[in-house]
Amino acid sequence: MIFGGGDAPIPEAQLREAGKSILELPAVLIGIVVIYELPGVKGELKLTGPVLASIFLGKIKVWNDPTIARLNPDMDLPALRISVFHRNEGKGSNYILSDYLCKVSQEFLTAVGRSESPHWPVGQSFPRSQELVSQLHSNPGAIGYTELNLAVSSGARIASIRNAAGEFVKPSSQSIAAAASGADSKKAGDFRVSLTNAPGKQSYPISSFTWLYVPAIASDPERGRAVADYLKWVYTSGQRIAQDQGYATLPADVLAKVAAKAATVR
Repeated sequence: MIFGGGDAPIPEAQLREAGKSILELPAVLIGIVVIYELPGVKGELKLTGPVLASIFLGKIKVWNDPTIARLNPDMDLPALRISVFHRNEGKGSNYILSDYLCKVSQEFLTAVGRSESPHWPVGQSFPRSQELVSQLHSNPGAIGYTELNLAVSSGARIASIRNAAGEFVKPSSQSIAAAASGADSKKAGDFRVSLTNAPGKQSYPISSFTWLYVPAIASDPERGRAVADYLKWVYTSGQRIAQDQGYATLPADVLAKVAAKAATVR
């Protein structure tokens, strides 16, 4: 392997099995957003983590459930069945959402846990985000999740989620970046940190790094130099291109630390 990428940290067991030092370098930031289809219902939906966990556990079954209604007194929520849509196994969005729900719901942690392949107790799974969003638009009462970019481009309705500071925050490049602004590694050069439910009044709580997985020392020096050159581009021009594509880029202080670590690749 020259290098790879993904939305979840490499499991510790796999890092040990690699037999070499693998750097996990944040590339950009993403937000997993909660989308829903309630035609004819005016207003913007607000949800808390525990309520969202109960929906994905199948405990809250209708939209006018009192726990949802109390959060949304200005919305005329219907007695409509909630159809839960989720991704199938092996998806980074599953890991990010389940990581968040595990932090805010002990019941979700016990029953489902954090994983790229959660055993969802209810709902319908989709292999592609585009398919999930398309089907959501065609199913009144549906709720699901996807990346912010796709949700915005599809015109899906997006919920605000209450963060660790108690504020209801709508996802945006700014609120996703706010979740990373205070990110601190456990030790120098270790960026295996979770950004879900991050502190800060402006932080969107279902945010995450995406990572590049890079051997610290390549077996082929020529390939090592090529990877090092690519990483230099990622953390300069690449960040600007990502921003133009609607992604939240790394905050300046985080970017400086990551670029310094990337420069050690050989």
